[in-house]
Amino acid sequence: MNLEDWQKEDLKYIWHPCSQMKDYEELPPIIIDHGKGINLYDIEGKCYKDVVSSWWCNLLGHCNPKISEALQKQSKTLEHVIFANFSHKGIIELSKRLAQIVPQGLSKFNYSDNGSSAIEMAMKMSFQYFQQTGKTKKTRFMALTDAYHGETLAALSAGACDLYTKIYKPILMDIIRVQAPDCYHCPFNKNRDNCSCECFCYAEKAFEKYKDETAAILVEPLLQGSAGMKIYPALYLKKLRELCNKYDIHLIADEIATGFYRTGKMFAFNHAGVSPDIMCISKGLTGGYMPMAAVVTTDKIYQAFYDDYSKGKAFMHSHTYAGNPLGASCALAVLDIFKEGKIQEQLKSTTPYFNNLIKENFLNLDNVGEVRSIGLINAIEIVKDKKNKIHFDSKIRLGYQIYKKALKKGVLLRPLGDVIYFNPPLIMEKEDMDFAVKVAKECTIETLKEF
Repeated sequence: MNLEDWQKEDLKYIWHPCSQMKDYEELPPIIIDHGKGINLYDIEGKCYKDVVSSWWCNLLGHCNPKISEALQKQSKTLEHVIFANFSHKGIIELSKRLAQIVPQGLSKFNYSDNGSSAIEMAMKMSFQYFQQTGKTKKTRFMALTDAYHGETLAALSAGACDLYTKIYKPILMDIIRVQAPDCYHCPFNKNRDNCSCECFCYAEKAFEKYKDETAAILVEPLLQGSAGMKIYPALYLKKLRELCNKYDIHLIADEIATGFYRTGKMFAFNHAGVSPDIMCISKGLTGGYMPMAAVVTTDKIYQAFYDDYSKGKAFMHSHTYAGNPLGASCALAVLDIFKEGKIQEQLKSTTPYFNNLIKENFLNLDNVGEVRSIGLINAIEIVKDKKNKIHFDSKIRLGYQIYKKALKKGVLLRPLGDVIYFNPPLIMEKEDMDFAVKVAKECTIETLKEF
């Protein structure tokens, strides 16, 4: 079949995620044949630079030889085994090695198959802990404004982006909402690079008011991704750790999008030098190869569930593909690659190069309000009025117009509203950075001229 035939067959059967399917009448699905490095190739041979890592999960490039080899080797010995009362060498080795790199104090691993499930597990774990340790009034959760934690109901409840949550509010949990840091629109007129996190006063007020009924607060550390790649200081996490200690409230770190050097360090919490009580990881865990997630917690929390079966304290939470051997083999390969140190050395050069390149090309544009970066993640916030930080009418879908133009020129940008961002595989070379930024700038200027 030719491209058009494949597209017709796709639309005949498939309901694509996070999409208004009517848009596909104008922009039909791009049928990908294969990938290599940061490149995706459609069935007609056209190349697309995947600078969003296929929803932030492709960590070390498409069809990475070492990960592919590990996956192929594992598929010949064991594809899956029930994880209740059974185990396997791969997941034991993975847990052992992860325990050496996660923030201090985290030691127990519970596996699932996606990020949303990990968030749900973390919330249930925190709730049950307090039910079994005498603080039964702690039944609620806190989360930041503009948060995103996944699409299953509890995870969606913790989120606060109306695009995803508004229609479902009648069936969502009642989450205590804490005003999040918003460094671009800072109400205290401070700068994220030298402030004292004056905005933390909102958290202090919420904790004081709801301390007795709150089990945990969920945070995307340093980077609120779906909110538009909003970046805030590490000091905020330090203050949050102190507040959680004071009121005996669990700190749940959603490191699903920030883990594995996305922010320049292994985990975003490493920037703050403190540890959460529960940490969720996924996406880059397997290099984007296999669905796998883990909830990592402390021995203190684990011990609250450890008792005779008749006491009813067991954590009766399970997922069919928990601890999957294929996923474990990919994750071990990812850790092997990091152990070599070549990626980290490359990032020392490419990260400042990429950040400076984007600033040089975008900061002086009349409609660019801010350029922000952490690690290889860079975000460009486009505004109608730069002085007053006023955005374009959302009905224009400015970011979407830029996205369509960039696709024609071979760059996969998937904007968050009117925020254009880059979150590429860690292996991205300077030559590809030059090309992707050039295309993004051209498409941005062309689109702005139209509106």
